[in-house]
Amino acid sequence: MTSGVRQTDEKRQDMTGTEIQEIQDDGVAEVAILGKDAPLRLDSGAALGPIHVAYKTWGKLNADKSNVVLICHALTGDHYVRGVNPLTGKSGWWQNMVGPGCPIDTDRFFVICSNVLGSCCGTTGPAEVNPATGKPWGLDFPVITIRDMVKTQAMLLDHLGIDDIFAVIGGSMGGMQALQWSTLYPDRVKSVVAIAACWRHSAQNIAFHEVGRQAIMADPNWKGGRYYEESESPHAGLAVARMAAHITYMSESGLTSRFGRSLQDREALTFGFDADFQIESYLRHQGISFVDRFDANSYLYITRAMDYYDLSAEHNGILSEAFRGSRARFCILSFNSDWLYPTGESREIVRALNGVGARVSFADIDMDKGHDSFLLECPEMDEIVRGFLTAHAEQKGGRR
Repeated sequence: MTSGVRQTDEKRQDMTGTEIQEIQDDGVAEVAILGKDAPLRLDSGAALGPIHVAYKTWGKLNADKSNVVLICHALTGDHYVRGVNPLTGKSGWWQNMVGPGCPIDTDRFFVICSNVLGSCCGTTGPAEVNPATGKPWGLDFPVITIRDMVKTQAMLLDHLGIDDIFAVIGGSMGGMQALQWSTLYPDRVKSVVAIAACWRHSAQNIAFHEVGRQAIMADPNWKGGRYYEESESPHAGLAVARMAAHITYMSESGLTSRFGRSLQDREALTFGFDADFQIESYLRHQGISFVDRFDANSYLYITRAMDYYDLSAEHNGILSEAFRGSRARFCILSFNSDWLYPTGESREIVRALNGVGARVSFADIDMDKGHDSFLLECPEMDEIVRGFLTAHAEQKGGRR
């Protein structure tokens, strides 16, 4: 069992407002055991169960359970949205967005975030033990999709006795999940906030992910995905994959303003292959620090799930049809310096929503930090999210 978690049984009683603890930032997460009697049928056709799902909650569930906000994390994220992450010792990845008085106000909302299926932070994935063999799954773990991740989240909410979601919110892959929620469970979702997201992966997105996967699989320590019982892991390949991906999360202007061509701890070029430039040193640091907290096989599986993502696939390629049954309000946010999921893709989502008469707000935020802007301090994003949630809560009578 992953450290910093509490295990809960699938038969857990329905929760009421008086039974929910007040917000805690102690780093301790819950792990629900789901699908023991009814395994999850994946898009691949495989059946998976039981499934361990690590999650954290903040705030208090109100009497009619109308104040639930589900946060979905990005590719290498986890359920430690705020507070201390016991695995890294660092603060949560959306500390500025979630908490008392924050845009996602835990004095008002009951916030849930779970680690996605296939990850390596407490939820069932390739690094976890396959109950059929008693050994880590490795590549025996079935290939998963964004839909499978969302279905697992729905199972978790069922386990917690929660039917409706006031808002599903996420950035990047989290935004994909939020959009998928609106199409897969249109009657359960009241509002959606998708930030720096897309409606399907482009050829360029798939290409970048393939470079990362090949870097991992080319590492001799990968051993066909069965490295868990070996003394060495494919850290070199995973570090390169992270370095390549991290470039796509930034912008040219952001890189130039932060690093330029400045040298790293030296006054002249070495005429060798050490990290002469600050940007080289920075990328190497990103790669090295990443391998200490993430699993190489999980990286393969989650990037594959993102590549398979296409909201229009079941609707003859017509995106608007994916949203036709949704009753949610939508807030779509993009950043003008994001070249991984550029503004044009967010506008396509907005046009599709308009095509079926959905209620949608859209903003393209001027910020030069690239795709990762949604993780950084951004007053405009904060103001928009706060305003959207507040207006919708008051319209729905959601005052506490």
